Amino acid sequence: MPIRRTEFGSGLRIVTERMPGVRSVALGFWVLAGSRDERPAIGGASHFLEHLLFKGTKTRSARDIAEAFDAVGGDVNAFTAKEYTCFHARVRDRDLPMAVDHLCDMVQHSLLRPSDFEAERQVILEEINVHEDTPDDLIHDLFTETLWPDHPLGRRVLGTRESITRISRGQVRSFYRTRYVPGNLVVVAAGNLQHELLLDLVAENMATGPVAASEGSTWNLRAGGHAPAPSGRSLTRRRSTEQAHICIGTNGLSRTDPDRFAFGVVNTAIGGGMSSRLFQEIREKRGLAYSVYSYHSMYAEAGLYCTYVGTTPSRAKQAMAIVRGELEDVAEKGLAPEEFDRAKEHLKGSLVLSLEDPGGRMSRLGKSEIGHGEILTLNQILRRIEAVTPEDARRAAERVLSQPMTETVLGPFSKGALG
Repeated sequence: MPIRRTEFGSGLRIVTERMPGVRSVALGFWVLAGSRDERPAIGGASHFLEHLLFKGTKTRSARDIAEAFDAVGGDVNAFTAKEYTCFHARVRDRDLPMAVDHLCDMVQHSLLRPSDFEAERQVILEEINVHEDTPDDLIHDLFTETLWPDHPLGRRVLGTRESITRISRGQVRSFYRTRYVPGNLVVVAAGNLQHELLLDLVAENMATGPVAASEGSTWNLRAGGHAPAPSGRSLTRRRSTEQAHICIGTNGLSRTDPDRFAFGVVNTAIGGGMSSRLFQEIREKRGLAYSVYSYHSMYAEAGLYCTYVGTTPSRAKQAMAIVRGELEDVAEKGLAPEEFDRAKEHLKGSLVLSLEDPGGRMSRLGKSEIGHGEILTLNQILRRIEAVTPEDARRAAERVLSQPMTETVLGPFSKGALG
């Protein structure tokens, strides 16, 4: 079904995709406020607000919000990322007015009471403790910090113990008032709904202004701009763990880079499935790891490419050597014809499966619109993947994988033990 987009004079954008074969709607309020938008002194402010907006508004308590969604069998939640915060709900199509009403109220009229602020400070500190005690999560933060130590994208979404302990309610309120404005908000819905209905519901609950004359993108360069060139730094963090947790990677491509689809094929071949190079070489052939994969995170004008392996400490050097070897081989030679074809089909198939439900569609639309304003239909994306040639993949692989690699290791090692 066609994707429809409306931009109001206030800068507020609304995007919908109708799916008449379902009886539900996935709704998302995407706010241009993430960890890269924070000064170091207020690290974690975006995530702090994610918590606080569920604590009550001028007319609703936290219990009222929870009961409203529970009463109709729906759900409501939120998450914070480096470039945005998303408040999302899933309800029956007939319950969409209730969901819009509640989310509009939350993003505009949350009280941020002192008592709630102090309670959530303690909750977030415990969340940080959980994260620190989960090495296969922590290693990815260590990798990003090592790759981009002086760039906003290198900051942790949760903030640090120090920043959360010191941050004041006034600082968070100021961030809320600055970032939670119509020009930073995208309302997205996918499912059994009409575009005009969502326009009316939002207009009833927000000051939207008239529909803008231009339907163009409002995307701008984000805080920190383009990421610095990779330096090839390494970090070993000593921790008494049963496994060594290893990340090896470098700068990736941005969400608007012409080679992003080609590198998506490359990433899939390297570590995107059970038939990928890393899975076969490290897990299937040698039994070195249970968890091994790679991923490519794309941001407004930067990207991050990372491989992960969790292995017995005594075999860490061997696993790292295999990862390095595979990355170097792909950078120099590209992909073999059969793995190139397999990776393309895997990428297309996984994309189709991920968009079978309204939640997947809503998420894709939100990330596309808030990221750079270009929204491609499923068929357009599939055609771009299909158009990737072996030479395209080789060029993209060389661009990314020939850069200096950053390596981070978390495990029971002394400094310099891994060379």
